Amino acid sequence: MDVLVREVKEGDYHDWLELWEAYNDFGGGTVSHEVTTFTWHRANDPCSSIFCRVAEVNQKVVGFALCVLHEGTYVVTPVCYLEDFFVCESLRGEGIGRAILQHLHDEATTKGWAKVYWFTRAQNSARKLYDKVAVTDDFVRYRMVL
Repeated sequence: MDVLVREVKEGDYHDWLELWEAYNDFGGGTVSHEVTTFTWHRANDPCSSIFCRVAEVNQKVVGFALCVLHEGTYVVTPVCYLEDFFVCESLRGEGIGRAILQHLHDEATTKGWAKVYWFTRAQNSARKLYDKVAVTDDFVRYRMVL
């Protein structure tokens, strides 16, 4: 299967939206239309710290990674947080997720980012892939409910 990973573009909206909604359904969350629209616009804004990479197969977007590039206190180069990552359910296991992660790795290396990191649920079946391309550490995530 030929997978092209590239920057998102405005014409990807309908494919991306379909995946975005499936991603939120998969995660059990609900995202308002306002937030979805705002996220889409930021992902396409070259001045935003949020960016999106999409995987395309046969000219259809079938996966995406939404990332936040930010500063860090222990490094002098940017840090990439992979916040949202999703591949069309019918194509999982076909190398699409690996291609997106490899693209991020290559982009980080080329652009001199300090690291790429993400969080996932303990029971996420994608951890089989994650364990092949990244390492875990002993950090535990906490969040304040606001």
